[in-house]
Amino acid sequence: MHHPDDEVEVRHVQPYRAVKAYWCPGCNHEISPGVGHEVVVPLLAPDLRRHWHTPCWRAELRARL
Repeated sequence: MHHPDDEVEVRHVQPYRAVKAYWCPGCNHEISPGVGHEVVVPLLAPDLRRHWHTPCWRAELRARL
């Protein structure tokens, strides 16, 4: 079940704007510079934003349903 506290803002990062490496919490692998991905920001805790591979975030969305 979806809870309002789970509300997030999702922003897509284009490959040309991806200039740093991040770790994806979905697969625990690096998102390399130059790889398009999603930035997921919890609305109630923006300091907990995370960078996700796009397929990992899509799988997370399916799991949340």
